[in-house]
Amino acid sequence: MKEITKEVYLKWYEDMQFWRKFEDKLAALYIQQKVRGFLHLYNGQEAVLAGALHAMDLSKDKMITAYRNHVQPIGMGVDPRKVMAELLGKATGTSKGLGGSMHIFSKEHGFYGGHGIVGGQIPLGAGIAFADKYFETGGVTLTYFGDGAARQGSLHEAFNMAMLWKLPVVFIVENNGYAMGTSVERTANHTDIWKLGLGYEMPCGPVDGMNPVKVAEAMHEAIERARRGDGPTFLEMKTYRYRGHSMSDAQHYRTKDEVEEYKKIDPITQVLDIIKENNYATDEEIETIDERVKDLVAECEKFAEDSPYPDLNVMYDVVYAQEDYPFLPHKLQ
Repeated sequence: MKEITKEVYLKWYEDMQFWRKFEDKLAALYIQQKVRGFLHLYNGQEAVLAGALHAMDLSKDKMITAYRNHVQPIGMGVDPRKVMAELLGKATGTSKGLGGSMHIFSKEHGFYGGHGIVGGQIPLGAGIAFADKYFETGGVTLTYFGDGAARQGSLHEAFNMAMLWKLPVVFIVENNGYAMGTSVERTANHTDIWKLGLGYEMPCGPVDGMNPVKVAEAMHEAIERARRGDGPTFLEMKTYRYRGHSMSDAQHYRTKDEVEEYKKIDPITQVLDIIKENNYATDEEIETIDERVKDLVAECEKFAEDSPYPDLNVMYDVVYAQEDYPFLPHKLQ
């Protein structure tokens, strides 16, 4: 695995801090009704992404996930201004303002969505991996889903085919404890979701999803296994979300004390502690990073606010395409 150096820790801190503040800004914009519909935030789960990115080869590896999907494409190289514009429904967004919060997408950067159907992305991830194997690209697909989606039947079909065909895919359940609001303990007679892989003789296991180092180590092993042609791995990232399932979640199923307990092992704090213990950065340098993060979030907000909404005709252009159809001559490019 690539060495985890001082530079990696500093990048992790800046990236995770930016992702956290980006989501906080979206929460504020949602309250102002500038972000409409649903809004699912990633606060608390940043180590899962930071660790995975360290293990990936972004020139050929891909990622697909559910609808908690704003910061993953940013991590993979998508312009964060375009992501925020998409959330505000603007024409400069990643999908020209037509996808919104739950459907961020970038083929260019290997990010295949944001999917609103619970568990719908699991077989799609296996399909992308099948394409990589068929065309011998050497790429590996990281397929993320939540603990609630782990109860979908499509998971078992995808696991079976992925093992049968030795697909280059890593399945990752981000177990943040409550799905939409129902605890893991109430959805099955077992709480170790990773053990679902045992039925398919798929390598599987739990990972500390609050620690980017542990995530990077587990992801490296799984990705390299897939790249060698040895097939899939199933990892259970044990993590926690500080905010509700979505912004409309009243969170009656847990206490504030529980949330505060998990904040004691906050992934950003863990990384910052290591930076300070090893004198990787002075307090002034950390403040400079924080200011840089603040400025970038403000730049994203301004870009999104200043961008225009898509023209009305775009709505028609993207739902119908036929070469000899004379009534709607203009097509989206």
